[in-house]
Amino acid sequence: MTLRATLFDMDGLLFDTEVLWHKAEVEIFGGLGVPLDEARDRSTKGMYVDEVVEYWGSRYPWNGPTRPEVVTMLLARVGELVELEGRLMPGALRALDLASERGPIALASSTPLQLIHRCLDHFELRERFASVHSAEFEPFGKPHPGVFLTAAASLNVAPQRCLVFEDSAAGVLAAKAGSMTVVAVPTPDDRAQPAFVLADLVLDSLEQLSPDWLDGQFA
Repeated sequence: MTLRATLFDMDGLLFDTEVLWHKAEVEIFGGLGVPLDEARDRSTKGMYVDEVVEYWGSRYPWNGPTRPEVVTMLLARVGELVELEGRLMPGALRALDLASERGPIALASSTPLQLIHRCLDHFELRERFASVHSAEFEPFGKPHPGVFLTAAASLNVAPQRCLVFEDSAAGVLAAKAGSMTVVAVPTPDDRAQPAFVLADLVLDSLEQLSPDWLDGQFA
């Protein structure tokens, strides 16, 4: 089926914010008593921030700040780190250009909308997207396809005609659950995860994205 639009994830795909999320989580959860070796585990990658806090809070209950307060702490710290240390991922701008030449593009992320806007504004990219969506407004986060389905609907494009760019296993599962074509760009550490077998194309970096491959999907 010919594709008509493209949906982009954000953290770890366009920006190196996955590294910054990890840094913030180790700092904050470690300070709350979660064993540092456990906090360094990336089993929560791709999950919505409320789910991450629930995940660790249920395993290592802490005294002091409430879970909503810990969410606020995390979002503030990640925003600070983005503005201090954040970088565009290799090939990110080129991928946005190539996709935009072939149809409308939207952003669909597990990150809360306020932080999405903070990141996009920092990198001066907000105006590149026809619409921007957060899983915070969905009943379920990734791997549920809700945020991708909402993004597709905002573009008036059927899910089956959408291409999704993702770096996480949860994101790949969400996109495939929505019957979308998926380009996965996992880290070397994540690449062996079974979910990436479901992707239609797996790249080491967005720099490898081929205009000819895109032409074949959008022709």
